[in-house]
Amino acid sequence: MRRTLIAVLTLGTLAGCAGNGAPVILGDRYEVAGVEEGDMLKLRGGPGTGFEVKAGLPNGTVVVARECERLGAVRWCEVAVEDARGLEGYVSQTYLRQL
Repeated sequence: MRRTLIAVLTLGTLAGCAGNGAPVILGDRYEVAGVEEGDMLKLRGGPGTGFEVKAGLPNGTVVVARECERLGAVRWCEVAVEDARGLEGYVSQTYLRQL
């Protein structure tokens, strides 16, 4: 019971701190949206533009977000591509729309 209460309080604290760069635990499904025609959302090896590009994700790609955190002006989400087992990385939350 005590562990459950601590976990609930911790999640509430994380949710309340979402605006200041604290990680937000998600686990929800999102669709890539808003990427310009002819371009793809870059799935990166880490949270930032300095990391290698692992794949390009076109609009409509469904991902499962594990965790998001703000680094500078961008909120980066650790995601797994739903239809490509093992394809994981980081994307800008700007281009994710919750399903």
